[in-house]
This record gives sequence, structure tokens and C-alpha cells, in this order.
Amino acid sequence: MPHIHPTAVVDPKARLAESVRIGPYCIVGPDVELGERVELMSHVVVEGHTSIGEGTRIFPFAAVGQIPQDLKYKGEAGRLDIGSDVIIREHVTVNIGTEGGGMLTRVGNRCMLAIGCHVAHDCLIGDSVLVMNHVLLGGHVVIGDYAVLGGGSAVHQFARIGKHAMIGGLSGVENDVIPYGTVMGNRARLEGLNLVGIKRRGYSREEIHGLRNAYKDLFLTADDTVLSDRVQAVKTAYAGLSAVKDVIDFIEADSSRALCRPSAGGHAA
Repeated sequence: MPHIHPTAVVDPKARLAESVRIGPYCIVGPDVELGERVELMSHVVVEGHTSIGEGTRIFPFAAVGQIPQDLKYKGEAGRLDIGSDVIIREHVTVNIGTEGGGMLTRVGNRCMLAIGCHVAHDCLIGDSVLVMNHVLLGGHVVIGDYAVLGGGSAVHQFARIGKHAMIGGLSGVENDVIPYGTVMGNRARLEGLNLVGIKRRGYSREEIHGLRNAYKDLFLTADDTVLSDRVQAVKTAYAGLSAVKDVIDFIEADSSRALCRPSAGGHAA
């Protein structure tokens, strides 16, 4: 049966797997579901319609499943789904979804939410994402698999961060960041490709070489063609390279934000 410290307050309607461990002074609400081997260290609050996958560990003073900081919120029963083997460190806050965002906030498997970061309503975070200390995510942010967000960075509401992207520490991200891209700065600009991350993920030399050339063709060309024309040219020139297709699909997808681009003069990939 679950191990629950006598000082914890757990609503009898909460659904707890047999191997759950709940430490001192934790609070668990009635609409919470905790999977196998979930551990709440101490002083953790889990409320709302929240599901937490197996093996996830939540450290002291985190608050997950609370109502959003959204003035349009009218009490709708939004959800929060947190995947398996997630690490949620001290003072992290993660809010439920709202009617304006599909009623769901989601954190994928094997993510780490480091100390003091905030995941706002309706954010959708992929698998194996690292969100480092004191990162702030506005509402409706979408983050692809294996992205890394450096400490103290902030992402504007509705922005998209592509998979394998790297956000430099203390960066302010107002616009969409392409997959495999690296951005940094007070108002972040595209600085090149996250080549270290790509190599660690085992991409072939052919894929990396093609991606670097495609990046140059898209963002570092000296001609005066518009981006949409360059996208079509790259799509044809690098057909069959999955990493390039990821970037093209991302650029062509609907978005309410502009695309993060290099500063004047550009940067090498």
C-alpha cells in the first residue's frame, strides 16, 4: 500500500498506486492520480485534475496542478498531465490547462524542471526536455523533445521551441525557435545550430552536414529572396534528410509568433 507520512493530507478520493511515497506535510487533492513509484518528498502540493506518471519525483515546496494565472480563467476543469520519470525540483509551479488552450497542460516523459521554474497554463512540453533553474514559460508555449532551456530564460506566450533546440541562459525568447537551433540574448536571436546536442543524439554525419548547409541556405544567404522562396528551394535540395524536413515543417506550420532569426550579418551554423 502507499506509504503516507502521518503529517500529509491526502484526500481519500485521490487515486494512488501501491508504491507511491508521500512525505511530510504534503497535500494531495481529490482529483489527483499518482502512478507507481511516484514520490512527493515533503511540503509538496498537488491539486486539480492532475495525473503524474510512474517514477516521477517531486521535491519540497513544488506546487503542481494549481489554477492558472490567467484573468480569462472561469473555473473550468482543465487538466495537468505529467509523464513518467520526471524530476520536479524545489519551488516549481505548473498550472492546469484552460478552455482557451485545449484544457490541457502537459509535461512529457524524462523531463527535468529545475529549481524555481514556472510552467504556465496550456504549455505542451515534449519528452526529455531540460528546463533549468528559474525558467519562465508563458501560457500556450510548445516545446519539442530534447530541447534545453538555460537558467533564467523566459519564453513568450504562444511561442514554439523546436525539438533539440538550445535556449541560452537569461535569454528572452519572443518568437519561435527552429528545431536544432540555438538562440540567446536579451531579445533572443538565432545564433546557429545546437551541434553538440545533435551529435549526442546520434545523428549521422550526412544529416548534420545537410542540416548545416540548409541552415545557411535559409538564413545566411546574401541574396534578396524571401524566406518562403528559400524554404521551397531547401525542401527540394535536401529532400530525404529528416532533420531538414523537421525544420521546414516547423517553419511552414501555423503559428501566432514570428520566427526567431539571426541578427544582421548572421551567424555560422
